[in-house]
Amino acid sequence: MDRQALLAAYDHELRVAIEPPGMRKEALPQLVRLVRPAPGMSSIRYSRLDPAQIDAAIQEQIAYFAPARQPFEWSVYEHDQPPDLADRLVAAGFAPDDPTAVMALDLRHAPATLLAPTSAELRPIVERDQLGAVLDVMEQVWGGQFGWITQRMGDHLLIPGYLSIYVAYVDERPACAGWVYFHPGSQFASLYGGSTLPQHRGRGLYTAVLARRAQEAIARGYRYLTIDAGPMSRPIVASHGFELLTTVRSFEWQGYSDGQSAEPSRQ
Repeated sequence: MDRQALLAAYDHELRVAIEPPGMRKEALPQLVRLVRPAPGMSSIRYSRLDPAQIDAAIQEQIAYFAPARQPFEWSVYEHDQPPDLADRLVAAGFAPDDPTAVMALDLRHAPATLLAPTSAELRPIVERDQLGAVLDVMEQVWGGQFGWITQRMGDHLLIPGYLSIYVAYVDERPACAGWVYFHPGSQFASLYGGSTLPQHRGRGLYTAVLARRAQEAIARGYRYLTIDAGPMSRPIVASHGFELLTTVRSFEWQGYSDGQSAEPSRQ
């Protein structure tokens, strides 16, 4: 994998040129802003800033979102410029989350583990009223509220060919869920979810859901799969050929005194 060439393609296709549904894209000279109606989280998806401009640019974004008290975050990748962007954001009142590994797989070299038929019982989710199975898995695995899934992913299911969701069942109950977005005009498809109930781990369900999504991406002519992998999923996807592309951290603006409860900005 030519990491630098792939990283440049990733930046252009998934950070600069991307136009996610349900968000208003605003392409400024040195950054890309994605605005989602509140309480959804808006974001600065991409930035390339001169060190002399960064503090003014940060204040400009705060001023832009402040009138509507719109929650927003700034995605900072390890190769973004300037190198001290993360420190500048923290100094300006942004709170960082933990770093996440951006992993990529060249589907031309997908391993046999992702190409073989799976024995797990996998069911596609194709209607909004079926999304309860996904909520059931996500809330049990991670806690918290995932009600935003019903609206956002339900809307995305209405867009032909954009989103595919799979749930693995054990004894007629949802046990693992994952989904994949197929970005129009891109060579990348993006994996999300990939969560398994603790009592069903070690049975190959995660791999089955991963394989089904990889096989669909290949059938549809996509070149790469990407995933923002946390500590649990990173070693699993690495064992299936995914390689580290970069890391990313989200810095959420904390300047509203009454606090905000926002949906995540990622698709």
